[in-house]
Amino acid sequence: MKAKQTYLKGKSVFIVSLIVITITALTVYLTGINYNRSVTLNLYLSLSIIGTVLILFMTYGLYTGVKLKDNYPKIKTLKSGDYISSAGSFPDIQVPTIDTEDVIIGIVVSFLFWIVTSVLLFLFLILIEAIFWFSIFILLAMLYWVFFRALKLVFSKSKTTKNNLGLSLMYATFYTTLYLSWIFLIAYFSQKF
Repeated sequence: MKAKQTYLKGKSVFIVSLIVITITALTVYLTGINYNRSVTLNLYLSLSIIGTVLILFMTYGLYTGVKLKDNYPKIKTLKSGDYISSAGSFPDIQVPTIDTEDVIIGIVVSFLFWIVTSVLLFLFLILIEAIFWFSIFILLAMLYWVFFRALKLVFSKSKTTKNNLGLSLMYATFYTTLYLSWIFLIAYFSQKF
């Protein structure tokens, strides 16, 4: 009888990874309150904690033969012309002017214009907030995709590493080094220069 394949859901792995990153950030912050550590040293500490957790997680997954299952909702890719005109030009906007000979009418019209402008500015701020939250959603979706694809690549080796702790640890260490070393290098070179 063939053993049943174990699957981790990508959405669950992503949520757990966000929790680990949050706990790591809080740990580094709370342990560093009484010490005057530099930002680079905090980054090294954070990456070391995340790297250790990542090695342990990947070693366990590779040793047990885990595969990833993508259960994240699909995001439609936008094509040119879907929501934004492909022409790329904006119409000329004419700024309104108020020409009145009566001072009272000028004050009333200016007051009404001020109210309309305030309402438009308020609607513009709501639009900016919506764009901000949408861009956070897109950033999280991109982070999920990169994280999911990276782990899927690692767990594609689980057939050869199943029940082999040494090989699982070797692959986990290699991929963790590959995924985190460039961040260590950026921090190192930013400190040097």
